[in-house]
Amino acid sequence: MKFASPRCPACPRVSPSWRTRHSPWDYLPRHRHEHGFVALLLHGAYVEAGDTGRHRVKIGDVVVHRAFESHLDLCDVRGAEVLVLPLSSRWEGPIRGRAADPDAVARAAERDPLEAASLLLDRLTPSPSDFGDWPDALASALRADPSLTLADWADAAGLHLGSLSRGFRQVFAVTPAAFRLAQRAHRAVEAITEGPTTLAAIAHDCGFADQAHMTRAIVRLTGLTPSSLRRASGIAGF
Repeated sequence: MKFASPRCPACPRVSPSWRTRHSPWDYLPRHRHEHGFVALLLHGAYVEAGDTGRHRVKIGDVVVHRAFESHLDLCDVRGAEVLVLPLSSRWEGPIRGRAADPDAVARAAERDPLEAASLLLDRLTPSPSDFGDWPDALASALRADPSLTLADWADAAGLHLGSLSRGFRQVFAVTPAAFRLAQRAHRAVEAITEGPTTLAAIAHDCGFADQAHMTRAIVRLTGLTPSSLRRASGIAGF
């Protein structure tokens, strides 16, 4: 099992499984991962804020990441040691949970990373987020409905639209509008790689102004065009 650079806490191109170690108060600015992975915390603690919301991660906690997700990380005074495992297919279960036996998963990872990931996810106990501030509520609302109007949400929450943008950015390192666009792009990527629905139809269903708007958002999210993603997935039809 390898130890990756502290500037890249999870990058499946380096190794199918490894542990990352981070110093006390280590901060990793918002960054993107091209591949899906599962992170199991073995020691320490950290806070992650990204495309799936904000998570306070403790020993034994698990966070599942889709391909092309972005997030930032801040370790606490104890630093962190994280076991990173590959996510071999699209995960439909909880984003966050608790491992029944972290040590057993770590031992299994020495033999077979995919087997360890399967063992972990099969026995994963879902756990809710323990953050309840308004930026977290807004992130959750945008994940549930990327067509949400920010001005309406701000009015309902009693916040000025400018304050909404500044406060959200302080937590997630992106504006609410950029977060919302990424959620739409994630939905579009899933639709593109799941079936032969036309790109124009997917753009409409995901709330984009047109196919060109969707293409720009997907390229920003993934670095790839919709056509490239579809070809890579082996799905015919455009």
